Amino acid sequence: MKKIIKVILVFMMFVLPLSTVMGEEQASIIPTDAKLEYNHGIDCYKLGQYEEAISSFRTAIRLYPNYIDAYYNLGSLLDYLKQTDEALSIYEQIVSRNPKEYEALYNAARLSAALGDKTNAAKYLDMIPKSSGYYAKAASFLNKYNVQPKTQATSNNVNQTSGCYPNITSPTGLTTDKYGNLYVSSFTDNAIFKIQPDGKKVLFYKSPNLKGPISLTSDDAGNIYVANYNANNVLKLSHSGACTVLTTNVTQPYGIHVDGNVLFVACQGSNSVLRLKIK
Repeated sequence: MKKIIKVILVFMMFVLPLSTVMGEEQASIIPTDAKLEYNHGIDCYKLGQYEEAISSFRTAIRLYPNYIDAYYNLGSLLDYLKQTDEALSIYEQIVSRNPKEYEALYNAARLSAALGDKTNAAKYLDMIPKSSGYYAKAASFLNKYNVQPKTQATSNNVNQTSGCYPNITSPTGLTTDKYGNLYVSSFTDNAIFKIQPDGKKVLFYKSPNLKGPISLTSDDAGNIYVANYNANNVLKLSHSGACTVLTTNVTQPYGIHVDGNVLFVACQGSNSVLRLKIK
């Protein structure tokens, strides 16, 4: 049975939202060490030990990457602590694993709007069926930010004419998303640039975490995956730019490709190709 985390505020009870209770079959496949970390996170939260609780939920997810309950509690706790960017990234990871997690879609829409990303907020709202109670709840909340639902998600096309995008040092990887954006990794600058449909180039991601990015690929949810060659890992960047280390079980990752729920990574250092379930 799922444990419910609660926080007493001044005059009200704040209940961290949780997904539906797991079925026995799903619960049975979660490794024991992941369950222990998850339960430890619940206990730490009750004691007000928020950072340790966050660490435990993250560890539970690392041990079992599809631990939806751990994602929900981690996202809710980060949300409560006003770590909005990270909370959004966690809810997006839930959605990438199951687009029918309507509570996660509601939270992703809400946090996107709060961060000023109206396009992302509308996209998540449109993914919620109108028959779900979360649709009306999300639409009401987003109305405060002048975010209106669309009958279908908008999409732009990458420029279909010949041309050139200059002044990108050591470009290596390329990928596009359904909004018409082109992403380019710069190996020597340790950066990823986004070129918008209008041709404007903006810095999408640059961090000490990025060390020699090579290949890029993207999934249907708009997440970008990076073969981080010199760091021997693979990064996952959400549509809003939040970063997650997806796996460290790689040696000099070079080529990278997403097909449905699976990520393929060509590992130059080990002469192998890694197949990783990501949803």
